[in-house]
Amino acid sequence: MRIMPWIGSAMLTLAACFAATPAVAVELKVNDTAPDFNLPGTDGQMYRLSDLTKNHVVVLAWYPKAFTGGCTAECKALRDSGKELAKYNVVYFAASCDTTENNKAFAESLELNFPLLSDPDKQVATSYGVVDENRLVPQRWTFYIGADNKILAIDKEVQPHSAGEAVVAKLRGLGVDEK
Repeated sequence: MRIMPWIGSAMLTLAACFAATPAVAVELKVNDTAPDFNLPGTDGQMYRLSDLTKNHVVVLAWYPKAFTGGCTAECKALRDSGKELAKYNVVYFAASCDTTENNKAFAESLELNFPLLSDPDKQVATSYGVVDENRLVPQRWTFYIGADNKILAIDKEVQPHSAGEAVVAKLRGLGVDEK
């Protein structure tokens, strides 16, 4: 029995598609250990969660896609709350699966005062459960991670226009130390 040459090519293409599909996401809960990450920021630095949580609470705000309406509003809201956020012992980021170059252009266009993190291979996003095989852009969820790398809170109802105020209120409600 002879296999047609195009079948081998089609099989390789199909295998590549499945290899690029994110794994099934695990749903994280409060008190779970946050998955560690080492992601590039729009300021040219690499950020490792386990280094950051030694001295700060970390806020990781996932957003779907740079240069879209809701994501623009969310990042502006975080930017505009920068003075209030600076009162707390916290480092905060917005993160997406966009490339570093795209996020850098997005951050510059909005004159952001905080770094955007890029996860174009979606490994970290998958480990946080914000993408999976059915959702290829991140959910708009915000994670609050304590000094012991434990998840303090997860906001799955983020309202883009008031995201900054909501983060400040959550930090206050969690009793995060002020500087």
